[in-house]
Amino acid sequence: MTAPAAAGAKAAKAKPPPRLKRRAEFLALAAKGRKTQMTGLVLQVLATGKPTRIGFTATRKIGNAVVRNRARRRLREVARLHFAEHETSGADFVLIARRDTARRPFAQLRADLAQAIAKIAP
Repeated sequence: MTAPAAAGAKAAKAKPPPRLKRRAEFLALAAKGRKTQMTGLVLQVLATGKPTRIGFTATRKIGNAVVRNRARRRLREVARLHFAEHETSGADFVLIARRDTARRPFAQLRADLAQAIAKIAP
């Protein structure tokens, strides 16, 4: 198996990091964390010193339930692939969907996440 194929196989089998699920966790991260905006998403990061956790959100401003669910699914997959390839620890991340998230080409959405993490990750 070639190197790119091996990296793709590793990402295909990777489990996603643990999730942020409680509203209090999202609010604490929003209040204390750093934030950056990209075309396809908004990223909030808070250094915790604990294993990486990720949360996803999409507000009603971006569309109906179908659009919001599609945007969240795409964010979950982008995050799963990114964190399978790049080891990150000691921070909580929240990915917020934007109007373009559901329509943006997947490769550009991946690039948005990588650029956002490089910009503000601890």
